[in-house]
Amino acid sequence: MDSLTQACLGGAIGGAVLGRRLGRRAVVLGAVTATLPDLDSFIDYGNAVADYTFHRGFSHSLFVLTGVAALATLICSRLPRARDIPARRWWWFWWLCLITHPLLDACTTYGTQLMWPLAPPPTAWPLFFIIDPLYTLPLLIAVIVMLIRGRPGRAPLAGLALSTLYLGFAISAKAAVIDHITPTLIERDLVDRPVMVQPTPFNTLVWRVTVIDDGRQLEALVSLFDGDQAPRFDLFRRPQVDYDSAVDLWAGQRLAWFSAPFWRISAADDQLLITDLRMGFPGSYFFAFVVAEREDNGWQAVTPRQPQDLRPDMSLLPRLAARIVDSRALCPADFGDRDLLLPESECVMPST
Repeated sequence: MDSLTQACLGGAIGGAVLGRRLGRRAVVLGAVTATLPDLDSFIDYGNAVADYTFHRGFSHSLFVLTGVAALATLICSRLPRARDIPARRWWWFWWLCLITHPLLDACTTYGTQLMWPLAPPPTAWPLFFIIDPLYTLPLLIAVIVMLIRGRPGRAPLAGLALSTLYLGFAISAKAAVIDHITPTLIERDLVDRPVMVQPTPFNTLVWRVTVIDDGRQLEALVSLFDGDQAPRFDLFRRPQVDYDSAVDLWAGQRLAWFSAPFWRISAADDQLLITDLRMGFPGSYFFAFVVAEREDNGWQAVTPRQPQDLRPDMSLLPRLAARIVDSRALCPADFGDRDLLLPESECVMPST
């Protein structure tokens, strides 16, 4: 999630745990502590793929952050001004402010390496877009109230309760979307294919559904207000150009671990390009990487970089509001990738 949300969550937790003892200082200290895991964003790992895939790594590990919380608690138990507060209070303060950061990040599509230094694929439970005002607002109001009053009162618990209720709504909304699309997946013999259901930007009312079916990528937008209307999928070709060459590269292996099977491998202008299909919409993706260039003897690895012309089109996002109640207001193919659109598409036909 964005830094403001993380800071507000930490500030609310700080006010709830230590507000009576420290007043405003608990809010400020909690907000600062909750943003510390994202300091890894300032680390240069050497190339674009490394920066992309090592982010939310060691600094978001449940093991590392639990150790940091224990060390901070030990230090506080030795400091004269902090010893008046029981060590168990300090423990809950440090641990909750730190541990909720990666757990909240794991509720987004990007994925978080909760088990570092173990190496399972990053954990992702897509429930929120990276910025979701309805989750942040109760926490922000709570923090402002605490800073103005100088004492916690009921504000931190109220903010945490409302944000948690919204989290529960997001879980229920996603479950409803999955129930809605499952009959269609069964009917089309796609139920065993990789399926990703994630919220669209800034809301949890319209959800993006992506299905990977070998050389095809099926995309649909599903609203909680679609009623009994079956999802209408736009279908795209999913190039896997020189797959073996790509996965032989370090960058290919790293991206396969990070995002496969929701990726594609394409070639353009003598460049081998790997695109993460999870971030953005068809034809309007946030993350793609040049990993090799063609030479006389085939593909040669290059230092991974993002294409200079990668500029996701955000102009259609306002139409998401209309898509909440109108299934014809916006389709996945509206964002682009028309050259990959297949004739059997149902939402936007290739001729339109």
